[in-house]
Amino acid sequence: MTFAKSNNEPIRETVAASLESDGPSGSFLAAVVQLNSTSDLDANWCQARDLIVEAARRGASLVATPENTNFLGPHDRKVALAEPLDGPTVARFADLARSLRIHLLLGSYNERAATPDRCHNTSVLFDPTGAIRAVYRKLHLFDVDLGARGVRFQESATVEPGTEPIVAKTALGSLGMSICYDLRFAEFYQVLTERGAQILAVPSAFTATTGQAHWEVLIRARAIENQAYVIAPAQTGRHDDEGLRASHGESMIVDPWGVVLARVGEGPGLALAEIDLQRVERIRREMPVAHHRRCRVMFGFDSR
Repeated sequence: MTFAKSNNEPIRETVAASLESDGPSGSFLAAVVQLNSTSDLDANWCQARDLIVEAARRGASLVATPENTNFLGPHDRKVALAEPLDGPTVARFADLARSLRIHLLLGSYNERAATPDRCHNTSVLFDPTGAIRAVYRKLHLFDVDLGARGVRFQESATVEPGTEPIVAKTALGSLGMSICYDLRFAEFYQVLTERGAQILAVPSAFTATTGQAHWEVLIRARAIENQAYVIAPAQTGRHDDEGLRASHGESMIVDPWGVVLARVGEGPGLALAEIDLQRVERIRREMPVAHHRRCRVMFGFDSR
């Protein structure tokens, strides 16, 4: 199991800074959790719980888990096991957030949908009281056939897409929510940023093939384009899912200048880094990209 920290300063000093923070203008410690989820629900819960507890012990105020945290296995079983928002999976993570007094992002779980043969791929943000602060249902579904590269997947066969971008306002700052394949749609993150996002969450289960080629490039690009922190917890290793046999891993936290502050290597683990929202505001002030965007010229409408 791997543990990493910010490249900038010792964890002990960063924890002290995070405890003194008093809202969005300050700094705090965030953690990304990397998992190797399978179809074993109990094992998945224990793995996630232990790493979340460890992240909180190290002083993290915001902890994020990857896509498919609770289940990554056969698709028909994923649909059959889907739960409503008031089901046991969400309750477990709500209780954990409350007991640890942290903001906790359940990267995604299989939420029951209106159609019986599909579920939602849903991300849930809890505040330190265990209350649900925001719910985001994945908008862009992973339907690909990379042929010789060996990646064939049709997420839309079992997942009902969401309909709305979500930015959650919290005591720590404004969090733009997304999931995995959303990462390839730059305009989606522009919308999140225009709605106030200072931090972008990208819980993922990138395939080993596409992750090796594109994962870090896309994560850093979204951070640079939007001048925002990106928190990207990921799945790693082999899974008993015929469509997603292996995930890339490399969970990371990237700052608004595109610098990788912390990352997890191979295997389950976590990485921690300081989030300084004053740095977001300073970079946006010094290079006001959002105000320079010529949407009327390019698309026929103003961006603001």
